[in-house]
Amino acid sequence: MARYLADNSFDYGLFDGASCAFGVFDGLHTGHQYLIRCAIETRPAENRSIAMTFDIDPDEVFHPDRLKKLMRNPDRLAALEESGVDDVVAFPFTKELFTLEPMSFLESAFPAGAPSHLHVGEDFRFGAKAAGTVETLREWGARVGCAIHAHHLVSADGKPITATRIRLLLLEGNVREAARLLGHPYSLRETVRKGRGEGADFGFATANLVVKPHDRVLGEGVYAAYALVGGESYKAAVSVGVSPTFESSSTANMEAHILDFEGNLVDRDIVLQFVEYLRPMIKFDSTEELIATVMSNIEWVRENL
Repeated sequence: MARYLADNSFDYGLFDGASCAFGVFDGLHTGHQYLIRCAIETRPAENRSIAMTFDIDPDEVFHPDRLKKLMRNPDRLAALEESGVDDVVAFPFTKELFTLEPMSFLESAFPAGAPSHLHVGEDFRFGAKAAGTVETLREWGARVGCAIHAHHLVSADGKPITATRIRLLLLEGNVREAARLLGHPYSLRETVRKGRGEGADFGFATANLVVKPHDRVLGEGVYAAYALVGGESYKAAVSVGVSPTFESSSTANMEAHILDFEGNLVDRDIVLQFVEYLRPMIKFDSTEELIATVMSNIEWVRENL
C-alpha cells in the first residue's frame, strides 16, 4: 500500500486502468467505506484500487468560517491508507485546481490514461463553482472508456449517510447514532496543554485541551470516552465546552479525566473516542456539589465502559 501526493513528481500512469473511489472522505463514514469496497471489488486483475482525495478539505478554502471537520487531514489520509485500497492519491487543493472547468479538471487529473472504473457518491461535484456533476463524469467516461458508478449512500433507515448528518448528530451529543453511521466511534486527536490545576486539587486531574473552532463538532456536555495514550487505551470522562463554574478562568474548552493513568501528558497528543453522552454542562452552587457530580460521572465510566 502506498500514499502519493499528485504533484509534479507523481506518475499519473498509476490511474490507467485502475479502479478508483473519489471523494473528500471526511470522517470516512460507512458510505465512504462502501465506495471504497466497490472500488476494490471492480479492480481489474493485475491493476490497482485507488482512493482519490484532496490533501486538505476543500471547505477549508471555500467555507473556512463555518467549517466543522470530522477528521483532521493527516488522520483522514491515514484512515484511507488502512481502508483496504492498494493506494491513496491526494491532489494538492490549489487555487489553480479549483478554478479549472470540470472537463479541464478531469484532463489534469488523468493525463496519462483513465481509470477503468470510478466510484463516487451520486451528489459528487467538482471543478470551478462545483459545476461538474455525475452527468459530466459520464460524458467524459464514455469518451475515455471509464465506467462511472454513482452510488446512492443510505443507512438502514433509508436516510442519506452524509458528513453533514453526522455533524448534526454530534452537535446534539448523539455519539451513539453518529458512531453507527461512521462505522466507528467519533474521535478527536489533540495536544494536551497546561491547565489551571483545580481538577488535581479536587481529586480528579484532567488533561486540558484547546480545540480549534473547525474541529469543534461535539455539542457541549460530559461524555464517556476512551483515551488513547502512547498506544494504550484508558477509560475517560470528558467535558466538552467551558464549565459555567470556571468560565472566567478557563483557557481549555475540553477536559479529560483519564482513569488509572499516571504521568505527565502536557504537550503530548492524545486521541479521545467518544462513546456515550452523560449530562449537560452545569453551573454548580458549591464546590462540594461539583466534586460529587464529577466523581459520579467518573464512577459511571469506570463501571459501564
